[in-house]
Amino acid sequence: MSIARRVLQAAVLLLATAVLSGCNLLVLNPAGDIAARQGQLIIVSTVLMLIVIVPVIALTLLFAWRYRASNRNATYKPDWDHSTQLELVIWGVPLLIIIALGAITWISTHLLDPFRPLDRIAAGRPVPADVKPLEVQVVALDWKWLFVYPEEGIATVNEMAVPVDRPVHFRITASSVMNTFYVPALAGMIYGMPGMESELNAVINQAGVYDGFSANYSGAGFSHMRFKFHGMSDADYQRWINNVRASNDSLTRAAYLELEKPSEREPVRHFARVDNGLFDAVLNRCVDMDRLCMNQMMAIDNAGGLGLEGLKPLATPRRGDPRLGAYVSAQVCSVNDVVPQSLSGSIVGMKAR
Repeated sequence: MSIARRVLQAAVLLLATAVLSGCNLLVLNPAGDIAARQGQLIIVSTVLMLIVIVPVIALTLLFAWRYRASNRNATYKPDWDHSTQLELVIWGVPLLIIIALGAITWISTHLLDPFRPLDRIAAGRPVPADVKPLEVQVVALDWKWLFVYPEEGIATVNEMAVPVDRPVHFRITASSVMNTFYVPALAGMIYGMPGMESELNAVINQAGVYDGFSANYSGAGFSHMRFKFHGMSDADYQRWINNVRASNDSLTRAAYLELEKPSEREPVRHFARVDNGLFDAVLNRCVDMDRLCMNQMMAIDNAGGLGLEGLKPLATPRRGDPRLGAYVSAQVCSVNDVVPQSLSGSIVGMKAR
């Protein structure tokens, strides 16, 4: 078999593989408006870059063929060194592409800002004035996902559902290490980090079951840190809520402390009840009632600190076990006096001893 024939067969195989792999390009054909607009941005950016890449590749092959050693008819100009017209093309076209990409990036960065509330649910369909975004609190655990629905008072593990065409406001954090919340059909990747809160505003426009996962390596169980994202009609969503409420489990603070322990391949779990303020406690690293919350620490610092005596609680081991590390004890505060709201919006009645 000749070399040319082998090359042709390889090219046909690669082309067939590329065509077949594109049968379901979810990133470029998603079910959510935000993801769709992000996919369009990828296409536009790629086309703009191909304006330079394709001609350069074509001309490289043409020049290699045209000026091969065996072609004695090719023009030979050893003293040629400059062409104003060619310089304008070489520098002008890339410059215009960079300007276009910069403008598109600037506009899309603001329009697709994950913290920005949605102004539409799809092209030509603004958000109805009477529709309130659904809030979902997301906690990346080791190695599973916890979803809390504060309006409904329920929580789930490795499964979530939202109504179709209703804006969703995600509040995202993590329990121990950084992870990435990613549902390709919904929107782009958003990082969740311990002690920090990120946000995502998005909407799903088609009913279906979609994959969600962590896109940031976070340890041994990372490969199985996946969940199912359900887009449902309003009626189906309400039935799903009722099904979760039928569970006998409650997500108390004690239950959360057990849940956050590392585990792999965690099955779907439902919690019919959730302790009030659990997400804020996770965010402020004080689900354990013995620990002082981060926002309380910041309020104390803003009020002048505790002095040298206040450093002693730092040596307190968690639950009496020095292997679990030191923490700031909640005993450094009492609840007799009210701290001004400007110090911490979530602290009521805190006084430094």
